[in-house]
Amino acid sequence: MDIGRWLRHLLAPQWWVLRAFDRATLDAIEHAVGASESRHHGELRFVVEGGLPVAHLWRRATPRERALELFSALRVWDTAENSGILIYVQMADRSVEIVADRGIAALVRHDEWERICRTMEQAFRGRDFRGGALAAIDAASAILTQHLPAETANPDELPDRPLVV
Repeated sequence: MDIGRWLRHLLAPQWWVLRAFDRATLDAIEHAVGASESRHHGELRFVVEGGLPVAHLWRRATPRERALELFSALRVWDTAENSGILIYVQMADRSVEIVADRGIAALVRHDEWERICRTMEQAFRGRDFRGGALAAIDAASAILTQHLPAETANPDELPDRPLVV
């Protein structure tokens, strides 16, 4: 058992997350997601979590495992073109994960998503949460526009508003 990790997660207050991702930042992310989705057939879902629930800590869940769980629970996989993308920010572990549905994962190498995650984490280390999030959305949008450009009607299938868990 990693006591330090347990403490980081159990003592991660909600205000800490909302300080990093304040209303203006969440509004900017929502706007960026909406603008992004008008250019391609992908669906972006942005989720920020402070600390993991105790059950996840107990079983030593990684940020990737939690991202996969949220990908399923939030039904990011349930888009018409199987092109949902989850951008998951885990504050206590200082980790970012991107989970892509099979429709886009078949077209994009995993290391492209990893590069976006690492760039985002670097911005976050410098306390630039807004800039890091917007740059990640822009980079993901460029990839989605390249592979799934919006040439026909493009319904909005997932909420654009970031979710703070």
